[in-house]
Amino acid sequence: MSQQELVVDSGPSNGAVREGGRRRSPLGLVVTGVVGGSLVALYAVAAPFVAPALRKVCLPFVPATTAQVENVLRVLRTRSGTLVDIGSGDGRIVIAAAKCGFQASGLELNPWLVWYSRYKAWREGVHRSTSFHISDLWKASFAQYSNVVIFGVPQMMDQLELKLANELPSSAKVVACRFPFPTWVPESTEGEGIDTVWVYDAKTFQSDLHTGKTRNTSLEDEPDPHT
Repeated sequence: MSQQELVVDSGPSNGAVREGGRRRSPLGLVVTGVVGGSLVALYAVAAPFVAPALRKVCLPFVPATTAQVENVLRVLRTRSGTLVDIGSGDGRIVIAAAKCGFQASGLELNPWLVWYSRYKAWREGVHRSTSFHISDLWKASFAQYSNVVIFGVPQMMDQLELKLANELPSSAKVVACRFPFPTWVPESTEGEGIDTVWVYDAKTFQSDLHTGKTRNTSLEDEPDPHT
């Protein structure tokens, strides 16, 4: 009999087997399986959170504060129609806007956050006036939205200026949270510190674009979402 052949130990009945003269315990196999399965599960859960961070420019998930949500709703209190939150996270801006009468949508790369947002909207009773999409903002069209909310990062704001100026209707308003747009002139602001929001009128920044006041940033320079 070769050494590689399995021989059942005829000693005490402890369920162990020998392979090549080495004792293998079923408990060890179970532990190995549990650890391996746990690592696979951990990767499956963590991958959607980590992958966006590997991009050149990403929207990290930092939940909006209560003051930020209130400031956004305050500057949009006379507005109506469609609203989109770019980088909608756990959906709190979209859900709050829907409760104020907007037909609100959220764009988010993280599928776990999108699914949670959908559940939360259903639980809050506004699922019929909200929608959440797993979407890359650079591939999305904003032509159908009359109100845009963005919790951006400085590295992306100049490129987003050009995209929104080219796609939004002239009646649109854009609300920037945490960081203002670099060249647009806000028509108003609300709040202070990290809770500050800046409001921009599409007619103004589209006019500036056409007259050359806005920085000449090509969409060819936009971040590669797969890098």
